[in-house]
Amino acid sequence: MWPIVIVLYVMLGGIFAARAAGALGVTALDSWPLAVRTGLALMFVFTGIAHFTRTRADLVRMVPPALPHPELLVTLTGIAELAGAIGLLIPPLARASAWALAAMLVAMFPANVYASRTAHTIGGRPHTPMIIRAPLQVLWIALLLWSAP
Repeated sequence: MWPIVIVLYVMLGGIFAARAAGALGVTALDSWPLAVRTGLALMFVFTGIAHFTRTRADLVRMVPPALPHPELLVTLTGIAELAGAIGLLIPPLARASAWALAAMLVAMFPANVYASRTAHTIGGRPHTPMIIRAPLQVLWIALLLWSAP
């Protein structure tokens, strides 16, 4: 299974768990946009933490050689994903966080193109083919912008 599919399952699980909590009376999760932001936040925590675990070296190798300081870029994007995830859950910050995360997904897309062309692996698994990765990037960006208040 490609790493990206695991991330998709994390997001979907978070969305449906949040919707279930909303249906059970948790007013902070009583709408689809709130549930989607919760699922996205969970996904970005999951991916942000990966920037600091055993997959870090794989993520550093994923940075195109034309970009300087790949380790710093991986650190900064990991921090940005974690901060954005938190921001999605704080109503006054949710819109700005959603837009910032969407911009980051666009900015990071060239690294995904590079990785898909170089037989790159993450955690020993092949990088997700672009025919799957590109639509998922569009989905995440659309969900971020749709769910932003």
